[in-house]
Amino acid sequence: MNGNNQLNKIELQKAKESQSFSKISRGHESSYKHVSGSAMYVDDLPLPENSLHAYIGFSECSNGIISSLDLEAVRQTEGVVDVFTARNIPGLNDISPSGKMDEPILAEREVLFWGQPIFVVVAEKRAIARKAARLGRVSYQVLPPKLAIRDAEKGDKKLVTPGLKLSRGNFTRDFQSARNKLIGEIEIGGQDHFYLEGQIALAQPGEDDDMLVISSTQHPSEVQHMVSSALGVSSNNVTVQVRRMGGAFGGKETQSNLFAVIAAIAARRCNKTVKLRLDRDDDMIATGKRHDFIGRYKVGFDDNGKILALDVKLSARCGFSADLSGPITDRALFHLDNCYFLPCLNFESFPFFTNTVSNTAFRGFGGPQGMLVAERIMQEIAFKLGKDTLEVRKLNFYGKKDRILTPYYQIVEDNIIQRIIRELEKTSNYQERRNMVNRFNEENRIFKKGISLTPVKFGISFTATWYNQAGALVHIYTDGSIALNHGGTEMGQGLFTKVSALLAAEFDLPLSAIKFGATDTSKVPNTSATAASSGTDLNGMAVLNAASKLKKRLAEFAVKEFGVKRNEIFYKEGNVILARRKMPFRNFIKAAYLSRVQLFETGFYKTPKIHWKRELGKGRPFYYFAYGAAVSEVIVDTLTGEYQVERVDILHDVGESINPNIDLGQIEGGFIQGMGWLTTEELWWDANGKLQTHAPSTYKIPLASDRPRKFNINLVEWASNKEKTVKRSKAVGEPPFMLAISVHEALSLAISSTQKNKTFPSLDAPATPERVLNLINSLEGSNS
Repeated sequence: MNGNNQLNKIELQKAKESQSFSKISRGHESSYKHVSGSAMYVDDLPLPENSLHAYIGFSECSNGIISSLDLEAVRQTEGVVDVFTARNIPGLNDISPSGKMDEPILAEREVLFWGQPIFVVVAEKRAIARKAARLGRVSYQVLPPKLAIRDAEKGDKKLVTPGLKLSRGNFTRDFQSARNKLIGEIEIGGQDHFYLEGQIALAQPGEDDDMLVISSTQHPSEVQHMVSSALGVSSNNVTVQVRRMGGAFGGKETQSNLFAVIAAIAARRCNKTVKLRLDRDDDMIATGKRHDFIGRYKVGFDDNGKILALDVKLSARCGFSADLSGPITDRALFHLDNCYFLPCLNFESFPFFTNTVSNTAFRGFGGPQGMLVAERIMQEIAFKLGKDTLEVRKLNFYGKKDRILTPYYQIVEDNIIQRIIRELEKTSNYQERRNMVNRFNEENRIFKKGISLTPVKFGISFTATWYNQAGALVHIYTDGSIALNHGGTEMGQGLFTKVSALLAAEFDLPLSAIKFGATDTSKVPNTSATAASSGTDLNGMAVLNAASKLKKRLAEFAVKEFGVKRNEIFYKEGNVILARRKMPFRNFIKAAYLSRVQLFETGFYKTPKIHWKRELGKGRPFYYFAYGAAVSEVIVDTLTGEYQVERVDILHDVGESINPNIDLGQIEGGFIQGMGWLTTEELWWDANGKLQTHAPSTYKIPLASDRPRKFNINLVEWASNKEKTVKRSKAVGEPPFMLAISVHEALSLAISSTQKNKTFPSLDAPATPERVLNLINSLEGSNS
């Protein structure tokens, strides 16, 4: 380059070639802040002088009528500023995300689960508010509760929302004509989100009915709507901000509404800033969890193991209100096929009402429960025929022409599972290790091993079609720095890292040039929840849409101002190349500003092609599918039921990865969380309906010591996305969760080996050591 900032032909060609997007393997944008303690969460924010704290008075009855409510001792507590109940709510006493008006903010007359909010205390200090909330005296006319799925299946069989039916072919005919038949069931437990940062909200009142709410939520716009509804004001009076969450996993998609609304009501009543943060015990008791299911199935198949007809009924414990149980149980049905073509089927869901907290979104959103049923069926077919389960799986995979239609009539156009399985089977030495496991089991009486290879096909998109949209706002300042806002929320998954890198790459700027602000409903309105693994897909495309508009406008300016052609304008390493002239980006932007060029832009994106008619059970609810597979090997101590995951090999499809470091972290974390759901995390309510597993002392999430001793994770390097997603990438948040099903099946196979594989072990989930030991003992008893 000469002194006149002119490029020679070779330099010009190299600059042009460098414009293609490259993988960005940088770490999480807040990783240093996370480990240093400088990352700011809601509870870290400095409070204005005279701020107050709220706490909730919870019910201690799972089903009953409130006969009396005495709050005098609460009011008389020193430091208490305000106490209010349902009748003091200025607007609507409802936070139902489904619009069914079945989820009151505060109970008025009846209580429907142990831990339901009844009243609120506002005090000068949090400890005072929490202590005073325990002083409320509530008397109940106690009614018999329905707590478990089997309870709900008796009597009136009340549903919180209508179930879904999917069908194809004549099941009765094809099942009866099949040479082989099986009838079985599996119980699948729930799961607590156990986010590190609990539910919390801070509300600050302003003038003219304005309210600023800083919330730990995945869905700022829904919080905005709920707060405005409860306060009786319009949405433009309420601003919701979210910089980051300390974990969410679906538990802050709808559950955060309650705490934001209560903080806002208290702030309006007291005209002061109010913060509400729950203790871990109360958080676990009062917030919804992953739905537990009972899956019952009838399957007819041929002598090779190919499925001819399948009937599945899914019963779910949904809790006292609808929440998101409808779409969750729908998605469970959508994933009963997993990677398998089913020529004749009959699926039905039953979202049952129970006197427990309303269950809600959790990573996978019903998909894991449906997929676990599918894999149980494959396992039982293989057991009956004396085959390796992998052989039966391969036989039933989606294929070509007449084997590409899902149960909901979407065509599988991007199927790559066969190649993934072939590669993983080879790189993990699956067949050789399976033979070694069999030999080990023959030679050892006390310790038994199991090995399993399971696939994943997971649909990506919100089944509520209107949520498949996103907005963004990009500002370029005159010094060349850029401010970015979009509708997605950061909960540790790396969304801000990916999206800011996408924008930086558009102008070939360092990441330090991009400043991303908190998610803010006053900057990007009508945001969708950051959920369904769609955060990068939606918000990344919205940001690129805004960037493309800015680049087009800047190109028009450059053509006019510098006399260059459009194909001679591109961005390179913090500079703008104008034909053979190189100009620093900041100088170029300053020149555009002086020429009165608009330097801010909005972006918008809506997912194409998707549609769904629930009443018909037909459509294309998913834009594309993400695929993966895992091989897990376990060893079980048959005297105690304890076990260790010896080795896990994963090959997972993320399309053309935007950030391999982030994607690998999501795969590892998702797998471990899925393993916890299927092995150690057990929820238990007592006969009165009180959750007893409500703290780390009674609820066991996976520890570092539970991590597989060997853990090999690889991305499918040859994969792309046939659909026009952001840089042809694929979602990675939820699909890896279901790879952990391989651990559950490996445990089942190890248990079966105690009886030389003569008896099928109907292993439910979670497969706790206690459950494993009891099953081993029951198999020995039945064969003695």
